[in-house]
Amino acid sequence: MRVAVLADSDTRWKWGALTANRIVSDNRPDEHGPENHRLNGYLLRGRATPTPRQLEEVGVRADSLREVTAVEFLREMGREAPDVIVLALVGGAVQAVLHGLARVVEDARLTGGRGKRPVVVTGYVGVVYEKLADGLLLRHGADVVLANSRQDAERFRAVYEGVGADATAVTEAALPFLGGAPYEKHDPYTVVFAAQPSVPDSAAQRTYLLRRLVEHARLHPDREVLLKLRSKPGEHTTHIEELPYQKLAQRIEGGPPANFQLVYGHMGEVLDRTDLLVTVSSTAALESLHRRIPTAVLTDLGVREALGNHHFTGSGCLTSWDRIDAGDLPEPDERWLARQGVAADGGYERAFDGARERVTALLADAADGQLPPLKPYYSLVTARGYLPGILARHHLGPDGTPLPGAPAADKDPGPVRQIVRRAARGAYRHGVQRVAPVIRRMGEL
Repeated sequence: MRVAVLADSDTRWKWGALTANRIVSDNRPDEHGPENHRLNGYLLRGRATPTPRQLEEVGVRADSLREVTAVEFLREMGREAPDVIVLALVGGAVQAVLHGLARVVEDARLTGGRGKRPVVVTGYVGVVYEKLADGLLLRHGADVVLANSRQDAERFRAVYEGVGADATAVTEAALPFLGGAPYEKHDPYTVVFAAQPSVPDSAAQRTYLLRRLVEHARLHPDREVLLKLRSKPGEHTTHIEELPYQKLAQRIEGGPPANFQLVYGHMGEVLDRTDLLVTVSSTAALESLHRRIPTAVLTDLGVREALGNHHFTGSGCLTSWDRIDAGDLPEPDERWLARQGVAADGGYERAFDGARERVTALLADAADGQLPPLKPYYSLVTARGYLPGILARHHLGPDGTPLPGAPAADKDPGPVRQIVRRAARGAYRHGVQRVAPVIRRMGEL
């Protein structure tokens, strides 16, 4: 079986590749790769295209991996379509590729080709706490829209049914990267703060969190206190990080204490040494809870939709730095955990059975030529003032065909174009992380 994964960031590549491995294999393969299918990876060219270091840190292997535009990806799918395509992208990119794939299959059929119709799968890389309707409707049209929990599955179906869209694609599963060894106490006791690129987004609030973390290290010199970072300055992840904690840490008065460290690496490896995970709303909290590691979701900046920590209301994990400094540990609510797909009691072993069964049935329909055309909810009938702009961002016209001047896929970019691409990406990241904050501060004067 041949599977293609198209991703636009390091975390989405991790989600897409691990999801692909789980939904087409019966033996729950790990990130080292499956044995019963070929996994071809594609990285969508853009601001968050992962660097080699980020890909190495993710640790998910593929039989091939290369960078493409949406048009290049579609042209390759038209030449030789795989059995399954996993779209690990932002909503707008998913919608564009769905329309493009529908056109590719139809063009092949009209020209006498096989017009092979792959099974298309998409979903979310973590907690869905904002733009629920917008993101879901942009993903509508895929054969399988994965929900990471029972609660998400119910919400997803309600949105689709509420606008009169078919909701049968919604399939309950779980986050594919849960797992790891159950929690055991460590020596020294280790506290990990899981940083997020865009939450919170103000310098004052990020500085506050960093200051409290450093103060905790000074208050407890017998503990190891780690600041787990997602990326190095100049790299981008799923979300833009304008104020890296690395820069803020350089301003700590007197420098950080000896028991305080900045760390990178695979989140699972960091959790292997964690006794208390602290975060604002990172998906790492679900990974930690799955292992039964004590987990604290901070209320210091409020419980707000903009922060995403409102998702954890009812979890029993909401607390503050003052309580953490005093030694209080949150107690998670078991019913809440069950609804969030955090099946630390062993149920996780079967979490992808339903998705695997659905994909298998769809593959059988595809083999018989019975798989219906891709039909997203958004069309020129339902969203004439919205859809064309989304497609144009990926060089596609309103009918899903490439626009004039779209990148060619039949040849690799020359050395000059590669240099220009790297320079442009570097300039963009420099602008986001250095120029934009200065302009913003000037505007506040």
